[in-house]
Amino acid sequence: MAEAVKVSGLRNVVAGESSISTIDGARGILSYRGIDIHELVRRSHFEEVVYLLHRGGLPTREQLEAFRAQLARERALPDGVLPVLRALPRGTHPMTTLRTTVSALAGFDPDGGDDRPPAAARKSLRLTAQMATVVAAIDRVRNGRTPLAPDARLSHAANFLYMLTGERPGEAAARALDVALVLHADHEFNASTFAARVAASTLADVHGAITAALATLKGPLHGGANEAVMQALEEIGRKERAAEWVRETLAAKRKIMGFGHAVYRTEDPRATHLRELSRRIGEETRQGRWYEITAALEEAVRAGKALYPNVDLYSASLYRALGIPTDLFTPLFAVSRVAGWTAHVLEQLANNKLIRPESEYVGPRDVPYVPIERRG
Repeated sequence: MAEAVKVSGLRNVVAGESSISTIDGARGILSYRGIDIHELVRRSHFEEVVYLLHRGGLPTREQLEAFRAQLARERALPDGVLPVLRALPRGTHPMTTLRTTVSALAGFDPDGGDDRPPAAARKSLRLTAQMATVVAAIDRVRNGRTPLAPDARLSHAANFLYMLTGERPGEAAARALDVALVLHADHEFNASTFAARVAASTLADVHGAITAALATLKGPLHGGANEAVMQALEEIGRKERAAEWVRETLAAKRKIMGFGHAVYRTEDPRATHLRELSRRIGEETRQGRWYEITAALEEAVRAGKALYPNVDLYSASLYRALGIPTDLFTPLFAVSRVAGWTAHVLEQLANNKLIRPESEYVGPRDVPYVPIERRG
């Protein structure tokens, strides 16, 4: 047996093969199924990206229209799910509520108990459609409002904003969120995706694998980073204070969220689009101060640490400009990433092998057993 390679955090370890997405960290390139993310942002919408991730290629016009209609039909939540959501204590973090609700959805799914490939594909599509409905319902319920039924006439992004706010969004806001969903849809074997694949490799059901992904996403070093960025922007308060805040934070050896990446060695290509969207939507909604503070923060960090922004930096100010509460930033990440998670689950199941790495034991050895009467 070959000697195991010891690597902290599995950095630079190839843990499996995938044809879903790839990153060139040195050149700042991200592609889905071989198509550059910049092309997808310019020419596609989220529904088309879901098709690409799930089906392996871009659809024809007829296939896309049928797929959009299918996604729209699957948005509604089954009877019995909202009582589960409402049963959680007031003040529960939306990510905890989302994780619990997605787990509960397994019991209401019409394909529950059937884990054969066609059923897994249907559950993956259904869960991708339902995630936005759950997130919007979480916010409305906790604010004493009645959840809204999905509107099949609206795009996935526009429908989410409608279910959240009760108002049909303008074209610019809907397109901005649509681009954000495209940008967040997949990202190789990141922590939550790998968690989903590990769960799937045990032949856990689709909902179980996505629940594992949601539990992983909640962490502030992963999806929760965008919330931390917004909290930093609020703490800074005005763009003129950004440089001073960065100096104080670095001197205190505190981590500044929204910068640096485990893979990219140049600017995260997703940040390029989110920066411009944050600026434009900020101007349109008169919430431009958040973009200005973010830009000043980026300049100060680049000067002090030579770090590039990642996907979290400008998504925070964009979501604030769209009127999305800060603690919904990470659930919104899941509204998009569920497309990639489910694609990875299906890929894992199609050629499955249990994921079971080794560890290096560093504890004591040959410790004598002490009977209980002699301990103390």
